[in-house]
Amino acid sequence: MPSFAEFIDVFLATTRDVLPIVTILVFFQFAILRQPLPNPRKLIAGFGFVLLGLVLFLIGLEQALFPIGRLMASQFSDPAFVGAAPGEAVDWTSYYWVYAFAFCVGFATTVAEPSLIAVAIKATELSNGAIGSWGLRIAVALGVAIGIALGCYRIVTGIPIHYFIISGYVVVVVQTVFAPRMIVPLAYDSGGVTTSTVTVPLVAALGFGLAESVPGRSTLIDGFGLIAFASLFPIMSVMAYAQLAEWQAKRARARRAAAQKNTPGKNTPGNDGPGEDVPGDDVPGEAT
Repeated sequence: MPSFAEFIDVFLATTRDVLPIVTILVFFQFAILRQPLPNPRKLIAGFGFVLLGLVLFLIGLEQALFPIGRLMASQFSDPAFVGAAPGEAVDWTSYYWVYAFAFCVGFATTVAEPSLIAVAIKATELSNGAIGSWGLRIAVALGVAIGIALGCYRIVTGIPIHYFIISGYVVVVVQTVFAPRMIVPLAYDSGGVTTSTVTVPLVAALGFGLAESVPGRSTLIDGFGLIAFASLFPIMSVMAYAQLAEWQAKRARARRAAAQKNTPGKNTPGNDGPGEDVPGDDVPGEAT
């Protein structure tokens, strides 16, 4: 349990970090807009809640999320767990549980990301339901999961990170040309909302723990970079989701058009649909 002195230290440090933001907001409100603050008591109480929440969150990171992430990474990459002798070179395929764990952590943390939930709800509202909230969240979560798993593969193999990042952005540029215009800005924003309060601590701890455990890896060089993967791959997955949805919609329209074309019809007065004029068939029930 953190001591009271530690709580006070974190509280003061957080207050110093938040104070410039509050100062800017108050300055523009009074000096530029020259308007009083609406509901000042409510705003002050909300600021207090935000400050307290940040303090507890930062303490929780140090007490739980960072240690558990590094511990899990070190256990999964332990030579005894992967079936290797101490100091023996291990093939990258032996770390398959690391990749599976990274995929699951990336998916689960992203689905629970508050900022992503807020963006998905707003996107659904503004698009009148054309963009599904759950569909967007699942697409982003899959992108983060694949990105983190691939980032762990990079740490294990020691491949330079710029090979992956440059290749990934080339794919993003190509997708941007062909993806529906409505989804492109949202896809780019989706890469940013994933790197928030829930995802970053666990992903960063996973990278540090894995770089410390894999022989020949540097924590400084190889430990960082997973967050870049977590930001890049959701852009690709969201645009791929939109392209797949657009392709399925085109196929459905084509099937409906083909079905209507192959359906026999009749020409009746006031109807220009397909069919043939049959003598004596203009009036239903008329004797011929």
